[in-house]
Amino acid sequence: MRRHLPTMWLLVALVLGGTLLPGLLWAGEAAKAPELVPFTKELADKLTDSKVAMDTMWTLLTAFLVFFMNLGFAMVESGFCRAKNTVTVLAKNFVVFCAASLAFLVLGFGLMFADGTSFFGTQGLFFLTGLDNSPATGDAYQGVYGSLNWTGTPLWAKFFFQLVFAGTAATIVSGAVAERIKFGSFYLFSFLMVGIIYPIIGHWIWGGGWLAKLGMFDFAGSTVVHSVGGWAALAGAIMLGARIGKYGKGGKINPIPGHSITSATLGVFVLWFGWFGFNPGSTMAADWNAIARIATTTNTAAAAAAVSASVAAWLLLKKPDLTMILNGALAGLVAITAPCAFVSVADSLIIGLGAGVLVVLSVLFFDRIRVDDPVGAISVHLACGVFGTLMLGLLAQDQFMPNTTGNGLLYGGGWKLFTAQLIGVAAVGVFAFAISLLFWAIIKATVGLRVSPEEEMEGLDLGEHGISAYPDFQTPLTEHVPGAASGMARQMAMAPAREGTQ
Repeated sequence: MRRHLPTMWLLVALVLGGTLLPGLLWAGEAAKAPELVPFTKELADKLTDSKVAMDTMWTLLTAFLVFFMNLGFAMVESGFCRAKNTVTVLAKNFVVFCAASLAFLVLGFGLMFADGTSFFGTQGLFFLTGLDNSPATGDAYQGVYGSLNWTGTPLWAKFFFQLVFAGTAATIVSGAVAERIKFGSFYLFSFLMVGIIYPIIGHWIWGGGWLAKLGMFDFAGSTVVHSVGGWAALAGAIMLGARIGKYGKGGKINPIPGHSITSATLGVFVLWFGWFGFNPGSTMAADWNAIARIATTTNTAAAAAAVSASVAAWLLLKKPDLTMILNGALAGLVAITAPCAFVSVADSLIIGLGAGVLVVLSVLFFDRIRVDDPVGAISVHLACGVFGTLMLGLLAQDQFMPNTTGNGLLYGGGWKLFTAQLIGVAAVGVFAFAISLLFWAIIKATVGLRVSPEEEMEGLDLGEHGISAYPDFQTPLTEHVPGAASGMARQMAMAPAREGTQ
């Protein structure tokens, strides 16, 4: 051992010299040439700017993907509704994002992300009067929108990313109230939804509010976006009542088919694609490891849910119903949205399999209790949004996002996380449903909620918008039914057929 000591000391000297000498030489040169010091600061600033630029590009790219999901919703909902209502469904899907953009800019963003109370933001409420002259980043808004300081992207990038999520929540309502709601009434509710309901609940969870302090987590919005939209949709469907001819005596259910399964299938593919912005984009940073894993958990859940929904439909309906398969994929996407960053790929498979079965059972359940949802939005977004939020409490693993959720109940974390998720689901459900019901009731009492029976029978395209989506293919039924003097008589000449779902 003594014979090797000189050699060992030589190795130590070489290692220390190789490590410390360049630094000592640099320090000496910097002392001789102070102009080199600003160069290092300039280099560090450029590296920081590069990271901000990459994070901003990633955030905006994924926001554009989420915006593209509006096309998916429009295709799914119009495809699952009858041809005579195509224009009004497309119009609602178009204007809802326009209404959301203005409501969120003026009021919603401030209520959701501004500093204030544990229940809603109180600063920076009217964004139109606010921060155009402020620097893109830095301290200018940190005392106003402190809940967004965890990401270094510019304020307007954060705003736009959150805006497209708000628009998605409002769009969910459209399908559940389709084929019988007044266009103006839906327009008005969209403003109330994005200006008040959505941002207040969003503040509780994403804005540093009381549920966030309690320890509830929702990474990309199974509750904040999808369940909130689902609760509002349920309240609207109840207030409106069922479409004429949907339910008969003695518990009879008359399926009403959508006019284009092709359109609906295209829409689901668009939504699936857009979800790769919805979930991975919620990192709001170009963290390659996180976004790759989140994309994989997202896709796995969607695929698994489509498979399990097809099997469930095959067993319960005796046919592998394509509408159920499409809804299954969406159910898996909704369910994985909350836990996508906190669970393993293997567990995302389990979540997807459960969501696919759940959505089939939910569609049948709401039909059984006579809640008419032409596209199945309540089953997809509400039922599976709640399911995904609770699964986070069971299956989260702290290793994926250290020092955030901790481990879920099934990974030894105890009841704390699951209890917080359960309280969050219940609180959001009570508030969202109650306030939505109130707003629907006010609209019904003032401007009216539902079109006339004659207009519903004839189709809302002509009654509400004065145009038809397919003028070359739709022939007035009076040509085939002599003496059919009213829209009611014309519609009664049509036999109800099978219904699609979202």
